[in-house]
Amino acid sequence: MISNQHNAEARGWQPAVFTMAELEADLDHIIPSSVLPPFWAKLVVGFVSLLCFARSYDGDFVFDDSEAIVNNKDLRAETPLGDLWHHDFWGSRLSSNTSHKSYRPLTVLTFRVNYYLSGGFHPVSFHMVNILLHGGISVLMVDVFSVLFGGLQYTSKGRRLNLAPRSSLLAALLFAVHPVHTECVAGVVGRADLLGALFFLLSFLGYCKAFRESNKEGTHSTFWVLLSIILGAVAMLCKEQGITVLGLNAVFDILVIGKFNVLEIVQKVLHKDKSLENTGVLRNGGFLFRMTLLALGGAGVLYMRWKIMGTGPPAFTEVDNPASFADSMLVRAINYNYYYSLNAWLLLCPWWLCFDWSMGCIPLIKSVGDWRVIALAALWFCIIGLICQALCSEDTHKRRILTLGLGFLIIPFLPASNLFFRVGFVVAERVLYLPSAGYCMLLTLGFGALSKHTKKKKLIAALILGILFINMLRCMIRSGEWRSEEQLFRSALSVCPLNAKVHYNVGKNLADKGNQTAAIRYYREAVRLNPKYVHAMNNLGNILKERNELQEAEELLSLAVQIQPDFAAAWMNLGIVQNSLKRFEAAEQSYRTAIKHRRKYPDCYYNLGRLYADLNRHVDALNAWRNATVLKPEHSLAWNNMIILLDNTGNLAQAEAVGREALGLIPNDHSLMFSLANVLGKSQKYKESEALFLKAIKAHPNTASYHGNLAVLYHRWGHLDLARKHYEISLQLDPTASGTKENYGLLRRKLEQMQKKDV
Repeated sequence: MISNQHNAEARGWQPAVFTMAELEADLDHIIPSSVLPPFWAKLVVGFVSLLCFARSYDGDFVFDDSEAIVNNKDLRAETPLGDLWHHDFWGSRLSSNTSHKSYRPLTVLTFRVNYYLSGGFHPVSFHMVNILLHGGISVLMVDVFSVLFGGLQYTSKGRRLNLAPRSSLLAALLFAVHPVHTECVAGVVGRADLLGALFFLLSFLGYCKAFRESNKEGTHSTFWVLLSIILGAVAMLCKEQGITVLGLNAVFDILVIGKFNVLEIVQKVLHKDKSLENTGVLRNGGFLFRMTLLALGGAGVLYMRWKIMGTGPPAFTEVDNPASFADSMLVRAINYNYYYSLNAWLLLCPWWLCFDWSMGCIPLIKSVGDWRVIALAALWFCIIGLICQALCSEDTHKRRILTLGLGFLIIPFLPASNLFFRVGFVVAERVLYLPSAGYCMLLTLGFGALSKHTKKKKLIAALILGILFINMLRCMIRSGEWRSEEQLFRSALSVCPLNAKVHYNVGKNLADKGNQTAAIRYYREAVRLNPKYVHAMNNLGNILKERNELQEAEELLSLAVQIQPDFAAAWMNLGIVQNSLKRFEAAEQSYRTAIKHRRKYPDCYYNLGRLYADLNRHVDALNAWRNATVLKPEHSLAWNNMIILLDNTGNLAQAEAVGREALGLIPNDHSLMFSLANVLGKSQKYKESEALFLKAIKAHPNTASYHGNLAVLYHRWGHLDLARKHYEISLQLDPTASGTKENYGLLRRKLEQMQKKDV
């Protein structure tokens, strides 16, 4: 609060000044004076924060990065910027039933700028921005903690008293090196949390600025209050929980600006004290005006988001958040509180970290006899103890610090608490980025109290330095695990061995690298842990299909579509298996069902065309492949099959037209060049055919069929020496090609006959 330094007012601040000086003195043995000037303090915090996560700078795009960045069309230049305001974080339309409803257009905009400036999907530039953002936020935390610990008391010249340099520096260091932040910093999609936190803190500091800019006790600058609300709205457009800063600003106003004493008010209410009517904060017009602005601003921002997002909530499944689907309200309440205790444990002991906590990672507590209820009881014992201290302590400074620390811990966490709406996760380390600031604040106060009540100051200093060092080491190790999907997924096996998604992701990573045998093992384990895991069934069925284990593949895929009837990819894969088993009618029905559930499905049309081709239903095959190319103009396989089918049925003119159309759309596709070259050769357009064959060979010089068919062209054309040369190259690349051997034999006999005639 701004003070004009009258004597009465100065006396009113004295207890806070005394206790503040006391806390600073308690930390004197830990934080040396040499780093206390603001510049040096911020430099130390910034350097340490960058050092912790620097190892992730050259990591890959991992886990959710693929969907949010690599496969997100909103990052491409051809997508209008206006679409960002109608799409969710993953690039889907907000009005879609499948939309996640996560509305973060400003974060997506930074990804788009990143993509443009780096000239493509180069992970280094994306990771560097995240690391620098965390460094900037950690530096900003020095100012935030300075206000939270020291309050807002100013001299007549506008200089703030009680800067709390030691407390703010220690809390900022604890925040900068906390390992729970690794997901936000090392995972590129964590930028949403970083940007949300940045504007959250700027909004809070802007609200504090409102009381420095005015020059009269109890007044404020309306401009800064409004700017704070706007920055809160910007924070929400980066990450949903950013809007909670308005609630924190209100709590700060009540406790620090209005010096509201909750315990005193409660006592007056209980004793029906008439002096309650004269409580200063309630009669202060400026306070009521600010609360009205915050309430209206928050309501307006939420209303606009609701209008843009639509009324329908996101469609989460039981595997995402099983507790929220429990029938019993008691079971839901117990598990939600257990989740809170797990989040608290991640703040206290961030050694147990995992990229995903769903799908059986945390089994449901179904009765009060479960031993895990102890964790829930311990959490509430600690919280109630802190609340009692925050309300009942005679030390006004301690009351304020505890209340603000709890506010910073709890208020930003509320959107992830399941209290107001169902969330799509069990535990998520990323949502602890802002709440961890409250934890660091409470921990700093605890260290001060511990130092005050013990003579072994050096032991406390060693303990704090040890915690900082261990956390830094953990950050570096965890950043290394986030560098690649293989390391990230494998790191989760020891933390969540019951998590089916962990086994699925390890299996998928192995399958992508061609290790199908190991992938099958992990997919089977994922299905064992979660018998309704349709994506694991689909991927396992796919591998078994490729290994020609068709019977089991059909059983798995049939079960997958039975569990999830609208799973289009599983229907298509089931159709492929049924086609291989010569069950053509069932295959056609499966393909048709897949297309019914996903109308724009070019790969399914392609496979349907292959089925029709096998059945000699040539017109239907051509129509199916044409549909595939309409939906996906760069679908090379569909174009190729059309050209080959038309060629084989003698429709050379139509085959040539389709081939030219395809090459116009995909000019560098060597397989299309090869197919069209064959058609042109049969049409006796030798020169043009030769040019296409040579371009295809230049692109893929070691493909035997390219040389063999070019040799056939030369053979027909009468360039026999060139024909012999390419026959020989083709046979060197593939000595088993019977057609090439036969043609080469014909050529040799012809050359021998020509030699005899010459003789």
